[in-house]
Amino acid sequence: MMHEMGRWLRNWGVAALFLLAGVLLRVLFVVLHPWIAGDSLVYADIAQNMWTAHIYGVSDAAGIRSTLIRLPGYPIFLATCFVLFGMGKFGPVLWVQLGFSVADFCLIAALAARLMGRRSGLIALALGALCPFTANYCAIPLSETCVLFCVSLAFFSLERWIAGLRQGRPWNAWLAAIAFALSWGILLRPDQALVAVVVVPAMLWIGWRSGLGSAMKRSGPAVSVAVAIALPLLLWGVRNWRTLHVVQPLAPRFAKDPGEINAYGFQRWYRTWAIDFEATVNVYWNYDGDTVSLGDLPPRAFDNAAERAETARLYAEYNRTKRSTPAVDAGFMKLADERVAAHPLRFYLEIPALKVVNMWLRPRTEFMNLPLDWWRFRAHPRQSFLCLAYALLNAAYLALAALGLWRWRRQGWSGQRALAYAMVAFVLLRCALLWTIDNSEPRYTLECFPIVILLASFALPRKQDILSA
Repeated sequence: MMHEMGRWLRNWGVAALFLLAGVLLRVLFVVLHPWIAGDSLVYADIAQNMWTAHIYGVSDAAGIRSTLIRLPGYPIFLATCFVLFGMGKFGPVLWVQLGFSVADFCLIAALAARLMGRRSGLIALALGALCPFTANYCAIPLSETCVLFCVSLAFFSLERWIAGLRQGRPWNAWLAAIAFALSWGILLRPDQALVAVVVVPAMLWIGWRSGLGSAMKRSGPAVSVAVAIALPLLLWGVRNWRTLHVVQPLAPRFAKDPGEINAYGFQRWYRTWAIDFEATVNVYWNYDGDTVSLGDLPPRAFDNAAERAETARLYAEYNRTKRSTPAVDAGFMKLADERVAAHPLRFYLEIPALKVVNMWLRPRTEFMNLPLDWWRFRAHPRQSFLCLAYALLNAAYLALAALGLWRWRRQGWSGQRALAYAMVAFVLLRCALLWTIDNSEPRYTLECFPIVILLASFALPRKQDILSA
């Protein structure tokens, strides 16, 4: 008895140390590496305008104009923090995000413990707490930390709801948590609809096979969650119709308000060669507002000398005004069409595949003061070795996740086949979505990391549940 109690206390002490280490790691990022720029300022502008001018809009030279380029989930979160802690003060926002990040990895640890035992839960707690990739985003006023929390809460709550369903309680309290996680997740980022796309059908399938009797008991919980998701999106869509006279229940793909011109030609040409984050920073983000340089283009951007000359001409014409014009965009579209016609497999298969692989494997240092060309060790050896360490750590997480998935499957998904399918489907759908986008950013795969950490915790051989009491 005393031996068992001592082991219980010892292992809970280890869990407390991991929890403390996770908090301290995030504190270090918040204190030493806050990053407030770019999209953070756009979100903050919308949030402040909501309260000061009562307009969901962005500021420009003419004043404040209504917008729909960002969903309201994160601006409302920012606005709430600004009202509570001071308008425009980002410090408290980062500390609140730290709390969400801690809750995120604790939820994943709890889910791992429920699925594969408390030993896996402890491993998941360690992997989540000490993961610098997710911890880093506490120090950045972007929606990622809140999104990670929503992903973790959605799958944790789904497992708890399934457990209640098996006890004959399909209308248990975890339905509310699922609905909240999915609704807020979509309002934070439109691509979080993919979580709902896998969770709601999983609920419907599980409920229908439960044999609880009436169709309402079997399908009602899934339908109620779907309605809870649809209602805020309906209100957002009505707002966009009344204010901007467009049908837009989510957010536009290219973050443009109605009437704003989009450089479709340039974007299509960009997709014929762009693979990595360096191209996103030096080319994609600079176009239509800043100078672009031909020297930033890799050799694969040109198939021959004629293409290089035409690209140089278009760049020179654009750089005169630093604004996209119909003539320049038409030139890029023509160039893109020629490249696609000459190499269709490269455009539709090779480049998208390499882009997705790059987003998964690139060192996750995009919001740190480290070089984009991290592989040039002679230019900056110390920073390059740090980036390499990040890349190897990222690869280790992914390798453990693959091994954990194989091991979980070998054990028959531990009685949670539908949950496993839903998580794997989310990752695959996420990759399919990233296949279609223009710009490569490692943070776009970060939203899969709750699942990566969960699966990685299943990878180690299971001898004895060291947390069993």
